[in-house]
Amino acid sequence: MASQGELAGAKPAAHERERERETWLVRQPEEWRQVGIVGAYLGLLALMYFVPACRHPLPFVLACLLSFLNAVVIHNHMHRGIFHSHRLNLVWRSVLSFGVLYPASANVPAHNLVHHHFADDGQPDWADPSHVAFRWHLLNLIHFPNIAGPNTFAGVGRWAKVTKQQGFVRQYMTETIVAFGLTGAALLYDFWGALLFIVLPQLYGARCILRINLIQHDATDPSSEWNHSRNFVGRWFNWIMCNNGYHTIHHNRAGLHWTELAEAHRREVAPRIEPRLDEPSMVLYLLRTFLLPRRRPSVRARAGGEDEQAARGERRAAAEQQAAREQSGPEGAAA
Repeated sequence: MASQGELAGAKPAAHERERERETWLVRQPEEWRQVGIVGAYLGLLALMYFVPACRHPLPFVLACLLSFLNAVVIHNHMHRGIFHSHRLNLVWRSVLSFGVLYPASANVPAHNLVHHHFADDGQPDWADPSHVAFRWHLLNLIHFPNIAGPNTFAGVGRWAKVTKQQGFVRQYMTETIVAFGLTGAALLYDFWGALLFIVLPQLYGARCILRINLIQHDATDPSSEWNHSRNFVGRWFNWIMCNNGYHTIHHNRAGLHWTELAEAHRREVAPRIEPRLDEPSMVLYLLRTFLLPRRRPSVRARAGGEDEQAARGERRAAAEQQAAREQSGPEGAAA
């Protein structure tokens, strides 16, 4: 069984570690974009909650979109901690947990271990697209969080019991108490204001980040070295999404910082991937895939051969060596 520290990373290069030491508070200057996203989101929630005049559809829709980006920041942070300080990274997890009303540390077993390994280590992907099978694909997109969410949290509970990692359990419980405690206090003070303008955006982000698993992996080939993920390569989309559209390279080289994914995708993935798995626009893909047709798309990808599987194994071994560093506190690479 994998340990909590297995964060699917790789040791940063020497020049990258030197660059990190030169920054104040955050490990990379670009991380201020992620801090700004979360700050804008929480500020907007507070504005709608405390100022009734701001309770309009436009700020509500913006809050829902920012909630989804808050979940994207969770993904990035749980791979590579934003701050130099281990303690501050743990506090930041609790802040992010409130934003989506679930403990951010759930990403460690659910995403970093199970999802990144697909089914190669005997653990089924708790958010595999095959869990939904409606004929009309839009129903699969709508229903997917109802299946993937319970699967994920049941799996996290089983993983915690088996591994008995007290540090993980304490952090997980802390994040749960912060997320639900603050939300509960807001509901007690102003029930309808909190329900409509805090809880609904929280749930929107939490459910949409689960849907990304379906969007990025449906009709792909997890046994292939390059065709296991769908990418969305639009420039502005990836600026807003902190390069989370480049999913193939993220799976193959999870230790890369998100700022490096675009160039690595162009260099390593684009020449090798099935062209239909590089989408220029997520909006057009969603319209074409979920609204217009009645059936799921299919991509007949070449399964990975022995060399490809060996390469995946080597990268996984490197990721697992990084694991202990990522969770080892101030001496590690990240929290």
